[in-house]
Amino acid sequence: MELQALPSRIGQVRRIISAQLRYWHLDSLIDQTALGVTELLTNVHRHAQPDKSCTVEIELLLERLTVSVHDHDPRMPTVREADDSSTSGRGLALIAAVSESWGVRPRDGAGKVVWFTLPTPSRLVQPSHLLYGATTDGPFDLSVLAMPEGAPPSTARSAAMG
Repeated sequence: MELQALPSRIGQVRRIISAQLRYWHLDSLIDQTALGVTELLTNVHRHAQPDKSCTVEIELLLERLTVSVHDHDPRMPTVREADDSSTSGRGLALIAAVSESWGVRPRDGAGKVVWFTLPTPSRLVQPSHLLYGATTDGPFDLSVLAMPEGAPPSTARSAAMG
């Protein structure tokens, strides 16, 4: 999604990403992802030049979630040592602490991409319960569908919507 990295938009982006993670059944990654994307967008808001426009992307591939923020500023960020009284300077250190990996690379043309990855929970890859579909009997008691003794047979019909 393309946006201006303004404080009012950062909360909206967090909600959009949280909704996508819920759709992918990755609820357990919402807090880490929201923290990471907040830090990356805050860096764009505070430091990026010549403008605050950026693109946020999330990708789920090979049991790994990758979040990236592309901006137009070619300057590469650096991890700083923030002292206890500092009110800023911890963003990339936080991302490094909560993510599996992170990095920065130049972007084709101009700017850069800052990204981080999170592993997906292994339990989502192999469901611990059986899934039932149209080709199985499922966990249903089919005896309740039996016709009462002496009842006339019924006609079943189906329709396909085109």
